[in-house]
Amino acid sequence: MNKKILLSTLSGLLVCQMISAPSLTSSPKEKDKENIEFDFDEVAYNWTRTFAEVLEKTNQKHYKVSDLENCMIKAINAFLECLDPHSSFLDPKTYKQILETTSGEFFGIGIVIDNTRQPKDKALTVIDTMPDGPADKAGLKPYDKIIEVNGEPLEGMTTDEATAKLKGERSTKVHVKILREGQSDLLSFDITRDVVKEQNSLAFYIQEHNVSYISLNMFTETAIKQITELLQKSKKNKYKALILDLRNNSGGSLGAAIDIAGLFIEKGSLVVTTKDKHNKETDRYVTNRDPIALDALPIFILINNYTASAAEILAGVLKIHSEKLATSAGNKAQKKLMVFLVGTKTFGKGSVQEVIPVSNNCAMKITTSLYYLPNDTSIQGMGIEPDFNIEKRLPPTEQMIWFTKFYGRERALSNYIKVDGNNDDEKKKEEEEKSKDKEKRTWSERARTLLETDNQLRDTLSLINMYYTGKTSCPVDVSNRTKAVEFLKSNFITNDKLTLEEIKI
Repeated sequence: MNKKILLSTLSGLLVCQMISAPSLTSSPKEKDKENIEFDFDEVAYNWTRTFAEVLEKTNQKHYKVSDLENCMIKAINAFLECLDPHSSFLDPKTYKQILETTSGEFFGIGIVIDNTRQPKDKALTVIDTMPDGPADKAGLKPYDKIIEVNGEPLEGMTTDEATAKLKGERSTKVHVKILREGQSDLLSFDITRDVVKEQNSLAFYIQEHNVSYISLNMFTETAIKQITELLQKSKKNKYKALILDLRNNSGGSLGAAIDIAGLFIEKGSLVVTTKDKHNKETDRYVTNRDPIALDALPIFILINNYTASAAEILAGVLKIHSEKLATSAGNKAQKKLMVFLVGTKTFGKGSVQEVIPVSNNCAMKITTSLYYLPNDTSIQGMGIEPDFNIEKRLPPTEQMIWFTKFYGRERALSNYIKVDGNNDDEKKKEEEEKSKDKEKRTWSERARTLLETDNQLRDTLSLINMYYTGKTSCPVDVSNRTKAVEFLKSNFITNDKLTLEEIKI
């Protein structure tokens, strides 16, 4: 009985609020000015009354309400998720788990996930595994799709809920089922949760081209130290160029991204601002350290559609400051910060979320502002375009490898003529490759193997060599960033659209 009185009182209260709403007493001109402010109130009052009526009727009429609390949580979450893809409601259990991961020691499985996932999606896509982390050791691979965690299917589950279930106490096991391309059956893994080591970068020296390469999969304090050490080595060894690989980098700490930007651009340089819904600047972030990168060191940044958030900001700010220096140089040579972006358009997440505690030990994660780059443009929903559009070519599937091996070649025929020695060498090479695959290789060794066949990396090396050919033979054509981009585009074939005109013959 008390519940019915409460619901009726709520409905009556909302009606009273609607009648006394300021927008109903405003003049037409005032109403136009206040439209944005009071439309929300009016709609909210109206539909909250309807919601209260639905609750009242449900209590009166429904045969058996079994879990009202869960239904209310889902209803509130549905409202927040309707606003934008990054807003959501955190129930007590999820909120507690998130607090533990941000304010204390936590243990996970060490994966980078797809930020585009929606609750209706049946799977959580693994974009990458953290080097030598629990998932990596267990055998998970990039682009595996997790469909079940501890017997619970992920369909209908938010990404926050799904990732919270993967975390837990140290040395406890989490059971996951995955879909893997080329495998007809589901694969099961028992992964032991542990500390995820902060090996956020991997660096190589490409000897044949005198180029240094560093890959950052997330921005942390450790990543700052690692890239600082590489830049210091660049000063001693005088590398031709630096390749900064931000592919599959989902972001991480904005502060770390700002510190990394400070290694390349002048102290006090603007990195990013945030603006609220009234387009009012709320925060302003600048570099607070002196740069250490060599002025003459060209920087080629690899990006793709999974380069997101803070990683996009870093790529964007370095490009913008490089463009600014090119403009200020005029007809003179640009003496520092030659930055070029290579790959595909970035993810386009330029929004800021705030976690706000509410009653019942819950919280709401809601988008409160947008990031703006130094040229006052937002990457939200747009991403950053590369200077050189180069699509990643995926390795051939097992089916294609098999088809190529047994069809379309002379040696696929059972009675082909064998030249002495050649056939034995081929078989020996195949056996060596198989034995290597069976060996448990380190993350560094596996990364080296992948990079050796990475077309985007190889094309970047070609661009670097072409840039230095230009500096030697026609330095005026590459004297600043703008001219260098034009020169390289005119001599290098990217994935940009080709205009083909038919020749009538």
